[in-house]
Amino acid sequence: MAMKADVISIDEAATTAYAHLFQALADPTRLAIVQHLASGPHRVRDLVAHMGLAQSTVSKHIAFLHECRLLTARPEGRATWYALAEPELLRGLITAAERVLTATGAHAVLCQHLHTTEPHQPAAS
Repeated sequence: MAMKADVISIDEAATTAYAHLFQALADPTRLAIVQHLASGPHRVRDLVAHMGLAQSTVSKHIAFLHECRLLTARPEGRATWYALAEPELLRGLITAAERVLTATGAHAVLCQHLHTTEPHQPAAS
């Protein structure tokens, strides 16, 4: 006797929103910016110095993340300080991604300095 599969309703608007969020974080440069901002607010010039990238490259990625509302901007004189809009939620998202990678055998230690607990230890073989 065949079992009837449960019908799952998909919220297409939510799915599109999730895809946009993951797209915003999918670029290695944007993800590195998020990692740097996890330690506190930075100016574009600080990120340029930390990352060794061109100012225009960093600015482009900052604008993308800001447009996605993942960053806040605080003007101060001629500079603007950028910070994570939801630092705890972004840390949780990175932690969840790490757990998925570990569970699926694609282990990678992501954003080690985002974790507030002991450094991640590889799973025993």
